[in-house]
Amino acid sequence: MIIYILIFLFGLIVGSFLNCVIFRLEKNKSFLKGRSYCPNCKHVLAWYDLIPVLSFIVLKRRCHYCKKPISWQYPLVEMITGLLFLLIINPEISIISNVYYLFIISFLIVIFIYDLKHFIIPDKVLYPAIAISFLYVIVNNQFSLIDYFSSAIGASLFFLLIYLISKGKWIGFGDVKLAILLGLLLGWPRIVLALFLSFVIGGIIGLGLIILSKKKFKSEVPFAPFLICGTLISLLWGGQIISWYLSLIF
Repeated sequence: MIIYILIFLFGLIVGSFLNCVIFRLEKNKSFLKGRSYCPNCKHVLAWYDLIPVLSFIVLKRRCHYCKKPISWQYPLVEMITGLLFLLIINPEISIISNVYYLFIISFLIVIFIYDLKHFIIPDKVLYPAIAISFLYVIVNNQFSLIDYFSSAIGASLFFLLIYLISKGKWIGFGDVKLAILLGLLLGWPRIVLALFLSFVIGGIIGLGLIILSKKKFKSEVPFAPFLICGTLISLLWGGQIISWYLSLIF
């Protein structure tokens, strides 16, 4: 229990850092240096203003200095990161593999939020994630390289075809590049499940937004968040879902 609590707390801290990364990407600033500050009054924040989740609750969702509201994004990203870290950590695999998955999950969270807010997948985050995944696959999956590389190429070509047919109206080119990362992360056949789930989730949420009059049929909706949701489900429970599906057929 103590180990799980420590992992969750570590995830909260990483989530706080990811919020900083997202904010500074928006401002085109380095996230490796400089103190955190309030985006409204620009006041540098003290350490007690930056305690993940707890500071948000104690401050009653308002800046300690200017009293302007603090976005719900901050505690939500921290909580989700903590929970995902708990789900991802697996004592049955190597430390290197666990560290790799935590890194990639962190990259995916940044991409999720950034695309949701700005309809853009930042290359500064995507390219390092692809490079890390490429190296990891080469070092740790020597006997299944074809599965991972074919998944990355196949998924990317699939989205490239959609991109070319729609002339960029249905999906952006960032999704084409993101598919490379997801293919390297999941391999075959989990990438197929992830793509299927992403379209199902996207369809359900899109239809729900239309029914609630939040969107119209021609409204633009970022697709990367749906891709990442499908990927996380496939990464965590893909084996069980695929086995269950096959048991229905055979």
